[in-house]
Amino acid sequence: MTHLTPIRHTLTGLFLGGIVLLTACAPATRVTLLPQSNGKASAVEVTTGKGTQRIDQPYQVAEVGRRGDLSLDLTTAEAVRERHPRLLALQPLAPERFTLEFEPGTSLLTQASQAQLEEAIRRALARIGGEIVVTGHTDRQGTLEANDTLSLQRAQAIRALFIERGFRAELIEAVGRGEREPLVPTDDDVDEPRNRRADVEVR
Repeated sequence: MTHLTPIRHTLTGLFLGGIVLLTACAPATRVTLLPQSNGKASAVEVTTGKGTQRIDQPYQVAEVGRRGDLSLDLTTAEAVRERHPRLLALQPLAPERFTLEFEPGTSLLTQASQAQLEEAIRRALARIGGEIVVTGHTDRQGTLEANDTLSLQRAQAIRALFIERGFRAELIEAVGRGEREPLVPTDDDVDEPRNRRADVEVR
């Protein structure tokens, strides 16, 4: 019997969500580690009665013989696409991220970001189902407490715009991070437009 142990990541029910591809065929079972769409490292341990083999490089393959013998191999992205086109078609689309900027002290988008919002909505509409996470941020002008409130208001304003366009409210999360995660680190009370933003992740 072959056991798969994920390392630093949770496997999906299909063993496919950017992690491993499991193929049973005579005389062996092959476990292929696929790269994650976000570029993060992952690893899997394949265990049989004869021992354990770790694979931790993209397109690395652990082969299991009929008697439980383990061996390593390496394949390519092209070979995986040719061998498993239907399984690969089941993978979710990689998340898309958009950054929208605001007028000082408000939850009103700048004119440039209004156009970016339309693109984010268009891309989100092109997906089936999915979730949207909106994280609001501020620059370091004002108090910490006021910026926490303003950042959440910005996230909620973008969430409301998505809902107005027909997205399901329960699939859109709004989070405020205040001034804690600046794109551009500054001293206190510095006006930095790039930090007055909302990051929109479309999953």
